[in-house]
Amino acid sequence: MSDINETPTDITSESGTSENPLSPEAIEAVIEAATFTLSYFPEKLAIVNLAPGAEVPKWAEASSLFSITATATETSLICATRSIPAKTPAIKPLTAFVVKGPLDPELTGVMAALLTPLAQAGISAFPLSTFQTDWILVPVGKAEAAAEEWRRQGHTVLPAVPMTPPKTAPRKKQP
Repeated sequence: MSDINETPTDITSESGTSENPLSPEAIEAVIEAATFTLSYFPEKLAIVNLAPGAEVPKWAEASSLFSITATATETSLICATRSIPAKTPAIKPLTAFVVKGPLDPELTGVMAALLTPLAQAGISAFPLSTFQTDWILVPVGKAEAAAEEWRRQGHTVLPAVPMTPPKTAPRKKQP
């Protein structure tokens, strides 16, 4: 197996001919060749649904993983489940796995290599990309099964110690 830092820019088939790097065969070759190290966080997380344009509530910010995605039709947060008020629509509880990075932004097939085994095992997953790496959230009850599927594929799965987010100054409301 190759290491993440040995990512091929051109994939050659057994016949010795180069294949289109985006062909199904090339993607399958990346999935089979690449191995990654993932760390899982013990904190239970959730994906919270808020109204479009909603302000980020203070309760959402104290989490080892905190993310905001805002579109014209919704605002979604990823945060700790302990923070979420009752009756707030959320997908929970989830376990977060982070791919050891930073990852080269030209690297292809990372999510395919990590999500394919989960799909084949019937494990739902919620991927998230950041500037330096990728994250995958899975239902808490399926976290060990996900880790085992990745190990079967040659990936390394380790526990992570969640970071305590830094205290931030209160935000001022915009007029």
